[in-house]
Amino acid sequence: MTKSEAQTRSELIDWQLAQAGWDVTNPTLVIQEFDILVAAPALTTAESPSPYAGHQFSDYVLLGKNGKPLAVVEAKKTSKDPALGREQAKQYCYNIQKQLGGELPFCFYTNGHEHYFWDLGNYPPRKIVGFPTRDDLERFQYIRRNRKPLTQELINTAIAGRDYQIRAIRAVLEGIEQKRRDFLLVMATGTGKTRTSIALVDALMRAGHAEKTLFLVDRIALREQALAAFKEHLPHEPRWPNVGEKLIAKDRRIYVSTYPTMLNIIRDESQQLSPHFFDFIVIDESHRSIYNTYGEVLDYFKTITLGLTATPTDIIDHNTFQLFHCEDGLPTFAYTFEEAVNNLPPYLCSFQVMKIQTRFQMEGISKRTISLEDQKKLLLEGKEIEEINFEGSQLEKQVINKGTNTLIVKEFMEECIKDDSGVLPGKTIFFCSSMAHARRMEEIFDKLFPQYKGELAKVLVSDDPRVYGKGGLLDQFTNNDMPRIAISVDMLDTGIDVREIVNLVFAKPVYSYTKFWQMIGRGTRLLESGKPKPWCTEKDVFLILDCWDNFEYFKLQPKGKELKPQLPLPVRLVGLRLDKIEKAIDLAQTQIAECEITKVRRQISRLPQSSVIIKEAAAVLAQLDEKNFWITLNHQRLEFLRTEIKPLFRTVSEADFKAMRFERDLLEYSLARLSKEKEKAATLKDGIVEQISELPLAISFVQAEEELIRTAQSNHYWAKTDANELEDALDELNSRLGPLMKFRERIGPGPMHLDLQDAIHCKEMVEFGPQHESVSISRYREMVETMIAELTTRNPILQKIKNGEEVSSGEAAALAELLHAEHPHITEDLLRRVYNIRKAHFIQFIRHILGIEILKSFPETVSETFDQFIRQHTNLSSRQLEFLNLLKGFIIEREKVEKKDLINAPFTVIHPQGIRGVFSPAEINEIVQLTERLAA
Repeated sequence: MTKSEAQTRSELIDWQLAQAGWDVTNPTLVIQEFDILVAAPALTTAESPSPYAGHQFSDYVLLGKNGKPLAVVEAKKTSKDPALGREQAKQYCYNIQKQLGGELPFCFYTNGHEHYFWDLGNYPPRKIVGFPTRDDLERFQYIRRNRKPLTQELINTAIAGRDYQIRAIRAVLEGIEQKRRDFLLVMATGTGKTRTSIALVDALMRAGHAEKTLFLVDRIALREQALAAFKEHLPHEPRWPNVGEKLIAKDRRIYVSTYPTMLNIIRDESQQLSPHFFDFIVIDESHRSIYNTYGEVLDYFKTITLGLTATPTDIIDHNTFQLFHCEDGLPTFAYTFEEAVNNLPPYLCSFQVMKIQTRFQMEGISKRTISLEDQKKLLLEGKEIEEINFEGSQLEKQVINKGTNTLIVKEFMEECIKDDSGVLPGKTIFFCSSMAHARRMEEIFDKLFPQYKGELAKVLVSDDPRVYGKGGLLDQFTNNDMPRIAISVDMLDTGIDVREIVNLVFAKPVYSYTKFWQMIGRGTRLLESGKPKPWCTEKDVFLILDCWDNFEYFKLQPKGKELKPQLPLPVRLVGLRLDKIEKAIDLAQTQIAECEITKVRRQISRLPQSSVIIKEAAAVLAQLDEKNFWITLNHQRLEFLRTEIKPLFRTVSEADFKAMRFERDLLEYSLARLSKEKEKAATLKDGIVEQISELPLAISFVQAEEELIRTAQSNHYWAKTDANELEDALDELNSRLGPLMKFRERIGPGPMHLDLQDAIHCKEMVEFGPQHESVSISRYREMVETMIAELTTRNPILQKIKNGEEVSSGEAAALAELLHAEHPHITEDLLRRVYNIRKAHFIQFIRHILGIEILKSFPETVSETFDQFIRQHTNLSSRQLEFLNLLKGFIIEREKVEKKDLINAPFTVIHPQGIRGVFSPAEINEIVQLTERLAA
């Protein structure tokens, strides 16, 4: 029903202001019909666009603690577009400032359903879901008054000092200065996304752009990890939550939360968390969790937002780019796994892949593949061998074979990267397909290696409370010698940071490329220098044992399995109900249509009113209150319900979903009967009867409905020909048996369990991912290092070098002559080329090979020099940083650079004038000196 402006104000806006703490009856908080005396301007300007003089009356003026106007709210009636009040509200703001002096008030305009906030002179208007509190507006005012330019804000390189991290931060800071509000960083797992975002938060806080920051994650383990990182890098900033805190505290600066926790907080009106509470939000792993129910968290706050993801740019879906207002394939900043591995020195650890497949995986389990010995054993157990016929893909689903899992464990223990003792495996994650599969693997480790007393391998799953906290299983795996092997079902697939992991075992197939690379990312982190742990003193590569041909799968299908978008069950249910109403209307089944209309109206009335999505849809939902909307429900109105109302049911998160599935099946059956689809109806009926038959009569609640349960399984019950009689019967089933579906027991055979000896079908190294050096160079270095190590045992000059003694120039020449005579390919010049160290002498190479002196290659020297320069100049712009990154690559490739090169290609790609268009003369001088030092 259309409301007048007075009704809109009294029935909607007054209440909405009160929700944010603005009592419109209290003149110390709000003045209604605020009188503005306007003098005619001498000149027309943006602030005074018309020569009007006289009195203006602002609908609401919100006052600060000092009694001065903080904001203007212009109201229009519900049937009007709120934008009609945009210019009016703007004039009021500027005229109030002229009349009273002081700061420019903030600008709001609304029709009671849609609200817009305009920070005049700073940002364009934007839609919001509720009014700010007085504290919010005074915080906005403080930020507006005190913030410093971000282009010159220094970056704390102790938090994030790598060149690409600085470039990423600078790209976001410059974007904020350009009034953009959404950003997406694509950074390979292990390259420091969390550290980068913490350094960014630090810069925003120091520059006065952000008072309160929210860091969102999708699992408790990641929340604990993020809290620890903020505590380490920003120790003086108050954080939430501390141990044991359930209710949100309003006096902190850093907030770390999971999506479900934050969703519950914003829907809990008793906690009264303002939609304007945060100035900056970071969304970790932003390709997941944010499109269905949890997208509501971002819809609620709508502040400056940074998304973080490790998913390669070409795999990120359109929805993610759209969410952060980026063009497809063009994030704010990207840094790939290949760039990190190929950097000198590398930032990430590369990997080797060994493919292991058993005979049963390849050929299945049948009479043809089971050994004669095992066939005899099966016959003695009373099993029919002819009935055992499974495909390899059915392992761990329809058939469980202990022998296959045992073989995988044995092969792992043989091939894995081990600790310095050469006996125990280094830290390892086993990726399993189910909880039961993980427990079976744990049991096999305990049985094969009883000497470790059950400590070697442990199952880590998210629903086990013993996993979390100090001394928990995850803490033990990270910080203790044992367990060495973490057996995971989903929990350790993403986000967990254990640098010492040297083995990953894919004991399950993976179909999502995004998830696959996140799982690989568990091993990519290098060790922290100077902090080795006894069970992992060095790590330059990690091993992946692929037991399910995942790498081959992704070679053939680079983007993995295309998953069809799944509509949430509540959305599907209401959609079916609308289809049934439409069919009943078409068939003139008035009673059925009216009954279903009553049900759909009841469903709509139960939508979560505290949901921001429902609040934003207030104008749409208000149309359902129009006179005769439901009485004259035609095809046009049904289409309106489908397109505008049906999607709102994605907000339903608290419901008995097992009962809802039963109701959906009954609806589908009823619709098939109405549509005279006999075969479909018969199939659906069989499924419903099967569900009813699985209700356990041993439970008292179920036993109370025994008569209906038995009757509903008879053909007679379903043979009703009268449509209305059938509807009554289905309603009875839904109301009486639906709530019992949570007790249902699935009857029928589970997977077959076998204990058959399996055999290795193939075991081979797989080439995958970037190749960092040619085989010839790699083998040359290996050969030289092996030969020097052997010669050292008998050559006195080499022994002197190894013992750290000085050798004379004559001894050095004699050694070089000896080595060259025996191995003509060992020359100082060739060693310089192979090790890419331009200035070292022969004896220095020997000392380097023996581990006495660490020589830096030319690319390493260049990289370190540029990194140091960038850390000393963290106020460089993103374009300047891009230029330096290009220059670094140019010098590494060509080993020198001349002044004239800097104004030619490839540098003209960044600016037509090359370096002259990017840096000042003084800065160019510094950069030229840097290049000359490298060339010296």
